[in-house]
Amino acid sequence: MKLGLLTAPFPETPLDEVAEWTAASGFTTIEIACWPASSGDTRRYAGTSHIDVDGITDDQAGEIAGSMEEKGLEISGLGYYPNPLHPDDEHRRMVIDHLKKVIVAAGKMKVPVVNTFIGADRSKTQDENWEEATKVWPEIISAAKDNGVKIAIENCPMIFSKDEWPSGHNLAYNPKIWRRMFEEFGETIGLNFDPSHLIWLMIDIESAILEFGERFYHFQAKDVMVDYEGLYENGSLSSGIGWQIPRLPGLGHVDWGVVFSALYRAGYDGPIIIEHEDRDFEATDELVKRGFLIARDVLQPYVH
Repeated sequence: MKLGLLTAPFPETPLDEVAEWTAASGFTTIEIACWPASSGDTRRYAGTSHIDVDGITDDQAGEIAGSMEEKGLEISGLGYYPNPLHPDDEHRRMVIDHLKKVIVAAGKMKVPVVNTFIGADRSKTQDENWEEATKVWPEIISAAKDNGVKIAIENCPMIFSKDEWPSGHNLAYNPKIWRRMFEEFGETIGLNFDPSHLIWLMIDIESAILEFGERFYHFQAKDVMVDYEGLYENGSLSSGIGWQIPRLPGLGHVDWGVVFSALYRAGYDGPIIIEHEDRDFEATDELVKRGFLIARDVLQPYVH
């Protein structure tokens, strides 16, 4: 395993500077955020463009990959987390076209994985969204195959705000859908597994790792803290709104000993990428860095 970080919390800092700090801080891998350079997603923790993939050339791709390698960093994946099943056709087309550009860039850079969401229309049921996914995703799967790239779907339901209620913006958050994805789309699709989401979804983390670990193409380490007073006030049907608090690893309710025990038993030997969405450590770059270092020190003993 290799420990690294997702670059999204550094939207204004050039990639080379982020990478230099990442390597100097003892990390050995990096997931690079690749939202559109001109008009990134406006939601929180989205929109960072550390690589402009629009029209990227072979030489440009080689230079970026070479720069990371010179710093001692392996690129674990390129990250772009939009909604490819968005109900607005124009928006959907935009995000699919950009996702395909990220896939092309990954192929040129010899990066094995692109990390994303499968998407969802928040007004539809899971089964209705799945039916739509079977129509939309073959085009994306074909692009990945053509470029020798795997796609890792993060397991977050994206139900954190009123505009995501009631069904969320990403349907691939439970074992039922994961099995459908793997059967329908084959080996090109795997999971970018984040254990924190399973805490508030009340899905057993250890069982999920042991059943699906062989299809983990990427792993994001994020924690979550349940605000039990907020849960009391809002109830579980609020789907995390008002009581589910993203934290850095070690500051929430994920049992990382259990997680890594299951990962090793499942045979996972890939990257461990810290995803930083902790409001207590985000006001400045220095606070963001402090958060990453806290998470590094919690996870490093497990990573070998």
